[in-house]
Amino acid sequence: MTYTIAVSNEKGGVAKTPTTLSLGAALAELGKKVLLIDMDPQGNLTLALGVHPSSLEHTSAEVLLDSAPLMENRLATNILNVDLIPANSAVENVEQVLPVYINYTTRLKAAIEAEPIPYDMILIDCPPSLGAVTINALTAANLLIIPTQAEYFSAYALRDMMNIIRQVRAEDNPNLAYRILITLLDQRNRTHRNIHEQLDRTFGEGLFRTTIEIDTKLRESPILGMAINQYKPNSRGALQYHSLAEEIIQYVEQTDSEAA
Repeated sequence: MTYTIAVSNEKGGVAKTPTTLSLGAALAELGKKVLLIDMDPQGNLTLALGVHPSSLEHTSAEVLLDSAPLMENRLATNILNVDLIPANSAVENVEQVLPVYINYTTRLKAAIEAEPIPYDMILIDCPPSLGAVTINALTAANLLIIPTQAEYFSAYALRDMMNIIRQVRAEDNPNLAYRILITLLDQRNRTHRNIHEQLDRTFGEGLFRTTIEIDTKLRESPILGMAINQYKPNSRGALQYHSLAEEIIQYVEQTDSEAA
């Protein structure tokens, strides 16, 4: 069974797209077949994989608006066992038009369930907003990853994320789980350490044990159209995303065994 993960936070600058890319590559390295879905109109995930958004004929917008089959819109990437459904500015129109449709919040879920999906994991890179596109992703997801900096404004924005989780659980996806991922962490910064500790006390098991620290290599790799484990496989960022992938696989296996 395919396991779907949405990566979302309305707060920008929290390494949402680098997390989607690096985690997807790390899961593939651990033997999983992964489909990445870019649902951000900026197309940063698409661009990070070496695909220019303006050159695209088919995008995730068609999946949401035209019920286009997922498998007809995917592209191969330069990462083994990782494919991509790309995005560009056409997704901006989706945000405006989608609420006109009946059952518009479930269109991505319906697309995933409409045909056999030859992937172990789907990772969805959401836009930095909590509109119709993000709600579609959360409705389709088994797990929501919320990348969050250990800084005041980023931590404060978690209130809105908790509200949207409650809304989606009440309306369309009662089994939606979430985990907060601390990103861009500077262990030398006392404020970062203090906020990390506060988040740990507040959310407990809702916080990943793995943290992603500041690493310039994570900023460099997308420029070259590469995942961090391709660009610098022994870097701190690559090792930490590898650890995160292991933690997620363990979580999924544990969830499946409990459900059985």
